[in-house]
Amino acid sequence: MPVDRLLPNDEARDLIALARDIADKALAPRVDECERDETYPDGLFATLGEAGLLSLPYPEEWGGGGQPYEVYLQVLEELAARWAAVAVAVSVHSLSCHPLMAFGTEQQKSQWLPEMLGGTTIGAYSLSEPQAGSDAGALTCKAVAADDGYRITGEKAWITHGGIADFYNLFARTGTGSQGISCFLVPAGTPGLTFGKPEEKMGLHAVPTTAAHYDNALIPAERRIGEEGQGLQIAFSALDSGRLGIAAVAVGLAQAALDDAVAYSQERSTFGRKIIDHQGLGFLLADMAAAVDSARATYLDAARRRDAGLPYSRNASVAKLVATDAAMKVTTDAVQVLGGVGYTRDYRVERYMREAKITQIFEGTNQIQRLVISRDLAKQR
Repeated sequence: MPVDRLLPNDEARDLIALARDIADKALAPRVDECERDETYPDGLFATLGEAGLLSLPYPEEWGGGGQPYEVYLQVLEELAARWAAVAVAVSVHSLSCHPLMAFGTEQQKSQWLPEMLGGTTIGAYSLSEPQAGSDAGALTCKAVAADDGYRITGEKAWITHGGIADFYNLFARTGTGSQGISCFLVPAGTPGLTFGKPEEKMGLHAVPTTAAHYDNALIPAERRIGEEGQGLQIAFSALDSGRLGIAAVAVGLAQAALDDAVAYSQERSTFGRKIIDHQGLGFLLADMAAAVDSARATYLDAARRRDAGLPYSRNASVAKLVATDAAMKVTTDAVQVLGGVGYTRDYRVERYMREAKITQIFEGTNQIQRLVISRDLAKQR
């Protein structure tokens, strides 16, 4: 059922209504088939781009929607409630635009940002490697300075939209230690850049996740974003925003599971009563609703801090931790509410449960979120 939202103005309310309409008409009718058959939803991201939903939190002067982050995240939640894989890809696209917007020169932004935000291209984020996931400082993909730019050699992993995206934010080693990593904006089709076969994932089947291989690929020097050695600062800055995106996706997924569980509990009867009227199950649904509402409030608090220009890194980690743990529990409980049929593919809740698991892992595992939070607490003392 639609969530009643506290929104700052009529424009935001109209935007949420538009997002719901598109989600109901363009996403919901295709999600089951594409996820079941593991087929990419051709044309869908173009539809989202034409509606302006791919660049909502960025300034209008560069082609963005000029929306507060709290509004953008609620749009993302609406998309996730219909199709988590698509919402994740939208969140990753927004994440991949952040380095250029925040650290690029005016010339770089003028050259590339309007196209990236204009709705006709989709971006991907390329930080992780096979042996460097949570420990981003351990990456080994190299960018060696040359007369004509940088020569990139190495492997990247876990790239959402890998092989399909139009541009990639690549983080590669230009020196030693944590200060020896730099950021590059790599266009698709770069000679020497190839992609592996899509990973065989537990969920999010419709949007591919791949590895990438760089074989002496030439990246012009003008495509380095920020200074040499600034890469981890750029990456972590982007991840603060990206974690809020995943929190919103997790809440949308949990809301969908709750809605399906409530609907089923009002239709199914045992011992002469609807199962929602049995206190044991009614209390379970109440706990699910409390978890969803609490998680939503947590990501909105962090987003409002971001919009106000306040520090929000710890709050983003709290939101990601709380929302994704809630999504895992709520989707698991939804399967329990439906009983045996919940364990079959005849109902969506089994897919929701599989999809929720990855939200606890990417954009920094929830163990990493706890590390970020505890370090911030120690710093305050």
